[in-house]
Amino acid sequence: MPIFNQSIRRKIVGIALGLIVLMLVTSILSMVMSSQVGVLLDELTNRYIPAYGDLARVNIRSLERSVALRRMIMTKMQASSDEAAYAARLREFEDADRKIEEEAERARKLINAIIDDPRTPSDNAALARIETRIETAVGELRRDQKESHAKLLNQIDAQQMAEARITLEHIDALRDQFNQKIDAIRADMLKQVFASTSQVIGHQHQAIIVSGIVTLLAAIVGFAFALLVSSGITRPVRLLLAGTREVEAGRFDKTITVSTQDEIGELAAAFNRMTEQLRHNERIRETFGRYIDPKVVQGLIDRPEVAIDGERRVMTIMFCDMSGFTSMSEGMTPRGLVRVMNHYFTVMSGPIRGNRGIIDKYIGDAIMSYWGPPFIEEDEQALLAGIAATEMVDQVPALQKQLPDLLGIRAMPAPCDLRIGIATGEVLTGSIGSELMMSFTVMGDAVNLASRLEAVNKVYGTRILISQATADAIGSGLELREIDRLAVAGQSAPQPIFEVMARAGALTGAQDSLRTHYAEALAAYRARRFDEARAAFNAALEAIPGDGPSRTMLGRIAQLEAKPPEEGWDGAWRLEQK
Repeated sequence: MPIFNQSIRRKIVGIALGLIVLMLVTSILSMVMSSQVGVLLDELTNRYIPAYGDLARVNIRSLERSVALRRMIMTKMQASSDEAAYAARLREFEDADRKIEEEAERARKLINAIIDDPRTPSDNAALARIETRIETAVGELRRDQKESHAKLLNQIDAQQMAEARITLEHIDALRDQFNQKIDAIRADMLKQVFASTSQVIGHQHQAIIVSGIVTLLAAIVGFAFALLVSSGITRPVRLLLAGTREVEAGRFDKTITVSTQDEIGELAAAFNRMTEQLRHNERIRETFGRYIDPKVVQGLIDRPEVAIDGERRVMTIMFCDMSGFTSMSEGMTPRGLVRVMNHYFTVMSGPIRGNRGIIDKYIGDAIMSYWGPPFIEEDEQALLAGIAATEMVDQVPALQKQLPDLLGIRAMPAPCDLRIGIATGEVLTGSIGSELMMSFTVMGDAVNLASRLEAVNKVYGTRILISQATADAIGSGLELREIDRLAVAGQSAPQPIFEVMARAGALTGAQDSLRTHYAEALAAYRARRFDEARAAFNAALEAIPGDGPSRTMLGRIAQLEAKPPEEGWDGAWRLEQK
């Protein structure tokens, strides 16, 4: 088997070296041929074609020169000759005459650059003849027309119109002869352009053929190698593939039979060790999932730096507490109390997790949970927390019926209910604790406010109180009622607090009437119109007798009437007073 192992290594190394050599050869050939094609293409685009364009523009400049000459003559022949207009026409004529020589000179320079470049196989003799013909044609035009132009202007000044017409016809004949020469030169230049284009195309075809041959050779060698080693690799690789699919599906009990002692056999053994470790990790994750929310566990695995460094995020925090827990626990055995609390936590945790919340911890009979990135989007966290709270409250009647059965008694010694506080704001998320034990949690003013709102439910006789930031984020997603303004220690100004009454559109007629009367009463209360506020709060109690906030506010009015408020009273209830 060691020989077989070494043979596989040698084959792999040999084919790898062969493919590397072929790759290097292909790369070198491609670079050389691409470089040659690039040189030819550069010469074609930057020399041949521009030179041909310059020659074409020489014809155009010749016609422009002829038109400028006629405009100059027409200006000269006018009865009241305008010297400024004649000077402008003269400049147009001279510009056109100069541009003919400039275009021709540029064409000659480009042709000479082609001739002087040793990297390209151009027809230097033909190009040299073209360059000479351009120089000759331009020189003859300059010499012949210079004499004719001077002669023409003298005849016009002497009013010898018949002689001037003959001279002008002679100048036109010289122009036509020049244009014919340039056309012949352009035709020869176009042949050189076509020849250069053919060279570029030929080199491209050659590069494609060579690359194709080398690629085909590499494919043949690779296929031969696959046939050579497939017989000893296919079966264990298929077993590995089947095992990998089992792992992908979350089944970690798949093991692979190690039938060889080569590299594939070592890979199979390593796979078996990996699945064993995965089974162990899964057991750990399941165990920790009972103590830490699985989403937090997965988040710490995916982004461990968050646990170390911490992050500041806007989150929504919820505190939920069971009212009457102390009196209820006094008459229970420890075993019965554990059964009740486990059932209570199970029932109340369902809506939180069902609405994608994270349970942070259980504190006695209280549940602390939060919503926010990266588990959910920031714009939906408050609404999900509010919906979870309403679902938790909906579980209370069934919970009250289930608890006596769990304890084996006819009735609970004290009624149980929920108090929930929700606040939204910026918090710090990260691992807090000592070197020996840490907890991934959230901290900040929003956490403290949510805890205080949960406790404030006692004052108003409510179940769900939320902060103003939470109410703003919920908007019309739930039916809310402003309860009061709350001044919390450490905050500069009081902020409104709201009660979650029901889901959107689920208010009864009595609840809607209650909310309307309560809003009127609250406005009158803050304006110190206590008689009007008392009447409105009583109207709210007529809509729903026993409404906790209305009864609380009536008691507060009675206290304020007995002891009038001080100057600057804002109607807010200060938490530190209680």
